[in-house]
Amino acid sequence: MSLFCAARFDTPCRIAVQHDPDALHAHLELPDGLEMGPGDRITVHGAPVVVPFGQSLTIDRTATVEVAGPLRRAWTRLTAHFEMSELYEVSFSPGRLA
Repeated sequence: MSLFCAARFDTPCRIAVQHDPDALHAHLELPDGLEMGPGDRITVHGAPVVVPFGQSLTIDRTATVEVAGPLRRAWTRLTAHFEMSELYEVSFSPGRLA
């Protein structure tokens, strides 16, 4: 397609959401063999998923996958190094530093 987007297609997907005292997470499962890379984008179609506390839910939806072109993939890899360095500024130790 272009330097920014190599391909765009729709595919079925499965969303698994858990919201309880042990976990709060959402996982998106794509069909077998479909792997995502740096700069790729996924848009899941449908209404927002709301799961009440103490429950879990698994639903099937359709997603649009946009595979990054060479320029977007290179840009994502380059900027990822700078964004990762932001994590180094966070401290998880108790108390204040003198």
